[in-house]
Amino acid sequence: MDKRRESIVELELKTSEPGFWDNNQTAQTVLKKITVHKKYVELFDKLAGEIDDATEILEMVENETPDADELVKSVENTVAEIDKLEFKATLSGPDDHRNAILTIHPGAGGTESQDWADMLFRMYNRWAERRDFTVGLMDLQPGEEAGLKSATMEIKGDYAFGFLKSESGVHRLVRISPFDAAARRHTSFVSVHVYPLVEDNVEIEILDDEIRIDTYRASGAGGQHVNKTSSAIRITHLPTNIVVTCQSERSQHKNKESAMMVLKSRLYQQHREDEAKKMEKFEKSKKKIEWGSQIRSYVFHPYNMVKDHRTTHETSNTQAVMDGDIDSFVEAYLSDPELRDQFV
Repeated sequence: MDKRRESIVELELKTSEPGFWDNNQTAQTVLKKITVHKKYVELFDKLAGEIDDATEILEMVENETPDADELVKSVENTVAEIDKLEFKATLSGPDDHRNAILTIHPGAGGTESQDWADMLFRMYNRWAERRDFTVGLMDLQPGEEAGLKSATMEIKGDYAFGFLKSESGVHRLVRISPFDAAARRHTSFVSVHVYPLVEDNVEIEILDDEIRIDTYRASGAGGQHVNKTSSAIRITHLPTNIVVTCQSERSQHKNKESAMMVLKSRLYQQHREDEAKKMEKFEKSKKKIEWGSQIRSYVFHPYNMVKDHRTTHETSNTQAVMDGDIDSFVEAYLSDPELRDQFV
């Protein structure tokens, strides 16, 4: 905790340096870091005070127990808060503090997989709501009959990437299909990828001759505007063949800015992964996110079960999970140093 206090002092000194406020993006990044560190320090101080209070009460009570129930409840609450603080300490990766970009892509299977993709889209939106995170829809391609063909979400909140990095991989659904007249059981796959949202002060060079920019008419909701104006943007990064799209804004210029931000974040993540491969730290993670090697299974028939194949954590409360209650899976993943360090 002393290191966090020192970091606050160092960062606050930066804010008084000449020219600090000239670059608003850099200034906001520093201010966010100060806020995050202060939250930890304030919570630590609060818990330390509660522990001192409980100790004093114990000394006063001695053999008498008139306030035993209240004391037990206070201690239990303090222990729970300490557990939360210790868990947050696992979010120490260089990108864990960043906001996140989450993409969803259905696998083969047409309407079945597209509907599953839409269900996961709803699940992550509900999860973000539970944490009071902000969700921005950057791109959504609706399915022809139901569901969606792809979605890109920007999720903003303290340590959004740190929490969501556990979700990268293939998610498998087993259920009785609502689209099958014979009511047969179907298996669907959806690929989820999570990238740290990088700021302008992160050096990722994208040359003009390395990208191809295409415009097209946006699809889905939007009224007459999307039918008449080619405001949607598709950017292809030629060296890596990474393709990003954005159609959330009416302005072509704003869509281009958002698409470039997604491309920059994906290139940054790829750079991190390439570096990890060189150090032989990413091979296990690579195997886990290959198409068809699911990280988690959601079974709705013949029984109810959601199971993470990396941690073996599972629950039979499938409805709660689909309503965004995935924290137990996230915590199980982040509590495993071997899994967590794949992103360091």
